Amino acid sequence: MALATRLAPNWRLKTPPAEAVRALEGRGFSRLIATLLVARGHTDPARAEAHLRASPMGLHDPLLLPGMAAATERIALALERRETILVHGDYDVDGVTGTALLMRLFRLLDARAVWHIPNRLVHGYSFGAHSLERAAAENAKVVISVDNGTSAHAVIAALKERGVDTIVTDHHEAPEGPLPDATAIVNPKLPGSLYPMRELCGGAVAFKLAWGLCQHLFGTRKVSAELKLFLEEATTYVAIATVCDVVPLVDENRVFARFGLKALESTKNPGLAALLEIAGLSGRTLTAEDVGFQIGPRLNASGRLGSAERAVELLLATDAVSAKRYALELDGLNQQRKEIEGRVLLEARAAARELADPDEHPVLVLAGQGWHQGVVGIVAARLTEEFARPAVVIGLDGASGRGSARTVGNFNVLDAIAGAAAHLERFGGHEQAAGLEIRAENVGAARAAICARAREMLAGAAHPDSVLEIDCELAFEHMTSWQMKELDRLAPFGAHNEAPVFLAREVYLAEPARAIGSEKTHLLLQLRKGNHVLKALAFGAASRMDELVLGAPLDAVFTPKWNTFRGKTALEVELLDFRPHARA
Repeated sequence: MALATRLAPNWRLKTPPAEAVRALEGRGFSRLIATLLVARGHTDPARAEAHLRASPMGLHDPLLLPGMAAATERIALALERRETILVHGDYDVDGVTGTALLMRLFRLLDARAVWHIPNRLVHGYSFGAHSLERAAAENAKVVISVDNGTSAHAVIAALKERGVDTIVTDHHEAPEGPLPDATAIVNPKLPGSLYPMRELCGGAVAFKLAWGLCQHLFGTRKVSAELKLFLEEATTYVAIATVCDVVPLVDENRVFARFGLKALESTKNPGLAALLEIAGLSGRTLTAEDVGFQIGPRLNASGRLGSAERAVELLLATDAVSAKRYALELDGLNQQRKEIEGRVLLEARAAARELADPDEHPVLVLAGQGWHQGVVGIVAARLTEEFARPAVVIGLDGASGRGSARTVGNFNVLDAIAGAAAHLERFGGHEQAAGLEIRAENVGAARAAICARAREMLAGAAHPDSVLEIDCELAFEHMTSWQMKELDRLAPFGAHNEAPVFLAREVYLAEPARAIGSEKTHLLLQLRKGNHVLKALAFGAASRMDELVLGAPLDAVFTPKWNTFRGKTALEVELLDFRPHARA
């Protein structure tokens, strides 16, 4: 969103191979859908059909994941012995949903299971002393991690010394060298992994463990009707995690997102139903954007401000009354988060302006005393939009700090951060998002090292997001509701399956543009070509209002969207950029 805030992006109109487009047309695809599929790399007709169909039959066998057989065997033994299992999650949406998913399965199986998620502000990320304390307090014999643990050598070794077996489920990159001495590490990114889909989120890996365990317990790929129903409902959790963790929406991630969103629309889960109601999403078709901007932030709110307990309790709620109470609490916490985020964003934005030169600072590395560590990830994401550069935002608390990084385009921000490894206490994550811990006195050195590594990675190439990619030209009058329904076949949209971006030439204003929003930073327009008129929103583009003149043609780059307001759904467009024609 908010590409219109960026200064003069270069437009690049894709030119998908005509032969590949014709091949898809020959299989019954419309010209537009065929063009968009080829533009996204789906040149093989069979693979293109599989992408559109996104059938559950496209989900891969859990046993293909490394460590799955050992993991399910040990859990089955724990069930048989009535041993206590500790599900050890992470405090973000990915970890929270995966934790709740496994806990619901264990309750269904009448297992002895408890859960634990670290407090972001007290314990930090992943395993630590708190993990040992909780396992001892619960007399757990098995610890199952969700969305963390691949690099937790010391704590996993300490658990083993105490007679506790650890099963890691994770999706983060494995560090170089030996892996932790766990009973099993279930992670598609392990060295030597042959799993077909490398880019699963943590919630999806937890789902795979649940599915694999169900198969193990029944000794067959088919499971009982009760467990099948559970797994189908559990795709709601996986869809939320998949969208919010911004993993590529291709292959089985697309299946999870598509069918999980459908299941979420009619969910019987009291917590999810309450969350949909408070977000104003009940009874409507859900999109990935709904999850990313409405559901995810509320589930993240409690973990960002400290403890993620309320989010887990909501997802595990068994009655409507408690579910509504938890949903209201999360909504209130989300409002607090917005206020805190706004204050940090103002300071971080001012600091970013001091690093204006993208050649010297290809990555924005910012730090501030008192910046709440629970919102630095969101602030980093907003800065990447505004400045079109990867951003690392660090919240300092005295002599130490924790930071989060987000990126733009295909720039590998984890690789850039690795360039400053000598100045960091610890770091980890993946290509699109990462985290780190640092001493305050090392921020300057880390900034220099990260930027130096980024310059090496770019090696004279264009800035990673200086180009606005356009799928194809489309006559504005052809952007109709019927056409939008055709485009819906490509949804849900997200990373590696982005919403279509079109170029329409010589469109006009149907009426003067208006500045809208609480700070009057966005533009509301009515765009027309002939008699065809659509409402358009240009986020962050109010400063460009003088470029828009009634009666003067302009070329517009846009993404079409459905907008539902007061029960009515209409087609509109998000205006990503525009170029007025030169005046005679």
